[in-house]
Order: sequence, then C-alpha cells, then structure tokens
Amino acid sequence: MRTVAVIPAYNERETVGSVIDGTREYVDEVVVVDDGSVDGTPALARDHGATVIEHTFNTGVGGAVRTGYQYAIRNDFDFVIQVDADGQHDPAAIPDLLAAAEDADMVIGSRYLNESHREYSLLRNLGIRSFTAVVNVLGGVDVTDVTSGFRIYRVSALSTILHRSDKHWAVEQTLEAARRDLRIREVSIEMPTREAGESQFTVRTFALYPLRMTDAILRVLLFR
Repeated sequence: MRTVAVIPAYNERETVGSVIDGTREYVDEVVVVDDGSVDGTPALARDHGATVIEHTFNTGVGGAVRTGYQYAIRNDFDFVIQVDADGQHDPAAIPDLLAAAEDADMVIGSRYLNESHREYSLLRNLGIRSFTAVVNVLGGVDVTDVTSGFRIYRVSALSTILHRSDKHWAVEQTLEAARRDLRIREVSIEMPTREAGESQFTVRTFALYPLRMTDAILRVLLFR
C-alpha cells in the first residue's frame, strides 16, 4: 500500500515545517502544493524533505489539492491523505484514518464527532452545518463534517470524482462520491482553531456561501 500526503499551502512558513515532519512518519511521500506563497514556504518545505509543486499564482485550496490529487493519480499511489499546512490537523491521527480507509473510498476526519467544533465561531459552525445538511439530503448520506480538509481517498476512486471548482471543492467531491455510491466513512478527529497565520474564513466568505454552494451542487447534479 503506497501512501502520499498532500499539503496545500499558502503563506504557511510558520507551521508547514512541523506539519511535514509529523506527516512523514506515516506516509511514503509528502507533497506540498504551494499556492503562490510569497513568504518562502516552498524553500522551507523542501528543507523539511517534501516534494514541492509550485503554482505561479494563488488558485485557492481547491486548485491546490486538485494538483496534489493529480500527482497521486499519475504516480500510482493507493491512498492520498490530505493535511492542512496550518497545524490544525494532527498527523498522529493519520493511522486512524488509514485504518478506516481499508474498507472505504473516502474517509473524513470529523470535528463534529467530538467537542472541538465548539471553539469555532457561530458563523463558521453555521456554514459547515448548512453545507453538510445539503450534501446529506441530496446525496442520501449521513456525514457530519463535509467541509473537513483532513481526509483520505482511495486513489482508484478519487480519479472518478476530481472536482472542477476551486471553491468548496469538498462539497462537490463528497456529493459526487455519495451519488456514485462510493463508501464514505468518518473518524472523530479533534481540530482546534489555528494558532498562527490567518484563517480563510471571514464574514465575506460566509456571505458568499449560498452562491458558491449552489455552484458546487449544480456542477454535480447537472454537469456530471
């Protein structure tokens, strides 16, 4: 079983090194997809032993993880583990995710199977719960944390659900996986709020949620 970790990163110099070091213990290769950083993130990632793929400009998390997924597909890995570069995802939880992936196509690390989501703002919790509810209704599944970026894919299944949107890629992919009857599991993973850097979640992103969610859903329901 060959495993690769994909770490999307945008100006994460403060935390990406420790994330790489922790992740390397559990996978065969760590790939950092630098999404147009200007703080030296790519050089630091290489210093810590990661394979680095650089975007010339910022595409968003969806674009960065898609690049990493394509790397996993081209290089015939069996599983791809996605880990955020900001330190919210504890690499020590990777073995639990991998164990769950033995009989699953997608494994989502959920902060709603424990109490760590209580640290999040009311707006953020509302957004996550709204997206999750929509995917559950339209996909006929019962997940708790559809927006989680700490997840594992069986690469043979991933190649059939690669997302097209750079925004809310997790919603699009999870809904597509549900409609294709792929095996989706969740594992309780604590995800505290980030301690360094700047969160991508703002009032503006929340205000754009309805439009972006509609776009992600229509991509699956109408254009697949």
